[in-house]
Amino acid sequence: MNILSLPDGDVGLPVWLPPSSRGPGLVLVQEIFGLDDYLRSVAEDLAAAGYVVAIPELFWRISPGWSSTHDEAGVAASMNVAASFDPASGLSDVLATITHLRESPSVTGGVGVLGFCLGGSLAFAAAAEGDPDTAVSFYGSTVPAQIGDLARISCPIQFHFGGQDPYIPRGDVAAVESAVATHPGAEIHVQEEAGHAFHNHVAPMFHHPEAAARAWELTTDFLRRTLPA
Repeated sequence: MNILSLPDGDVGLPVWLPPSSRGPGLVLVQEIFGLDDYLRSVAEDLAAAGYVVAIPELFWRISPGWSSTHDEAGVAASMNVAASFDPASGLSDVLATITHLRESPSVTGGVGVLGFCLGGSLAFAAAAEGDPDTAVSFYGSTVPAQIGDLARISCPIQFHFGGQDPYIPRGDVAAVESAVATHPGAEIHVQEEAGHAFHNHVAPMFHHPEAAARAWELTTDFLRRTLPA
């Protein structure tokens, strides 16, 4: 466990190392469910692919150690916690984690950011506000409304959405597609038959195995091209 030093306190920073103990860095940004088995499995997969993976705890100020179940009750509880979350502080934590990885002796090469849901919104914001070397955003709900910020992003960025997402209307996704079409280095993939959080394999109410597999293959290929391990 690393320690992330922030202006308003120090917080533990879980880090996963690749088999070689060295590699490019990736900041993995959580969903509202917190640091759960799903997110740990994603970190393990990325570390196995050669990345040094760090997960900042976004809810440490309001509900330290938060992790919920992946059913309707868990969604409701997580939404209640997320209602007290300050996105600006969360973005600051993500940017601080990027800096932390850049300064880590285990990190060779660049540092990217990858997030799901809440984390997908913050990964996009981090690419606009900070200096990651690459970014991947899965179904970030605030992305369509803030897509004008794409003009501020100079690193490669990949977006993923579900065409049947009840939280992000398909028309809003189309606005992202339009912006991406004219932005060098950006790409978007829509799994038309999938809904929200379709990659989360421990959430039966969301998971779409076929869409998840396709999106993850696109993600790992993108990372190999833009942040090779």
